Amino acid sequence: MPTAHVNGLDIAYQTFGRQGDRPLLLIMGLGAQMILWDEEFCEQLAERGHYVIRFDNRDVGLSSKCDAGGIPDVMAAVGASMAGQKIAAPYKLSDMAADAAGLLDALGVAKAHIVGASMGGMIAQTVAIEHRHRVLTLTSIMSTTGNPDLPPARPEAMSALLIPPPADREGNIARSVEVFRTIGSPGFPFEEERIRDRAARSYDRCYHPAGAVRQMVAILASGSRKEALREVKQPALVIHGVDDPLVPLAGGIDTAATIPGATLLKIGGMGHDMPRPVWPRIIDAISALTLRQGQASS
Repeated sequence: MPTAHVNGLDIAYQTFGRQGDRPLLLIMGLGAQMILWDEEFCEQLAERGHYVIRFDNRDVGLSSKCDAGGIPDVMAAVGASMAGQKIAAPYKLSDMAADAAGLLDALGVAKAHIVGASMGGMIAQTVAIEHRHRVLTLTSIMSTTGNPDLPPARPEAMSALLIPPPADREGNIARSVEVFRTIGSPGFPFEEERIRDRAARSYDRCYHPAGAVRQMVAILASGSRKEALREVKQPALVIHGVDDPLVPLAGGIDTAATIPGATLLKIGGMGHDMPRPVWPRIIDAISALTLRQGQASS
């Protein structure tokens, strides 16, 4: 697996498609490795004319770990966030956005179409805010602006996310199944075997739960992007599941309403994941956006 030295870290990445095609950077969510961007999903995007780049965020997968930052107290950070107090964090979403921009530098990509899911959507938004000259288009999937006035996750979804991961392989796989049974898409078949396989590959590739804790605190410490998103000028697409229990649909609606001219795609039956049956709609929407921008700039 190739790595790029970025911001003092080694960022693991993988590409699909031809370098001359439309560059598309995929950013994954909380504690999730790049393999959650399914290989077949990436290949289908490549077949639609994209040079696809997926990567492990800092603190997960095969990228550098930030263990020197210690393990923050998540509940204290949640309490401070609710009280509007400043939160100390080993790093913030701005640092993770700088990693994404730095990876583009390392790959010789001047500008790219940026796609992020969940926390990855927050990072993608931050790239569009802080590195706007690197962004051709922005796609934010099942994410939010960080607006504190938005409805919170359903209690069962947040509880599932906060269950400490077991250290053993089988326990970790079982936890993943239960998490996605809780936060996944109620309108589509539950693919337990696929989830078990992905959880096993993730565990074998890298088991590092401390990274997810630091990433969660990074989200809390970064606050709201709502006002800054009003200044984003790049074409934007917001995709959100109608039945998302972790980041409610209101988060997607707020994102689309805040970014000038953004398009909102609501998908019925979709929760906080991307089941295989929704891939065609997501891939079609992303491809239409990137192709339209390319035609407009040519």
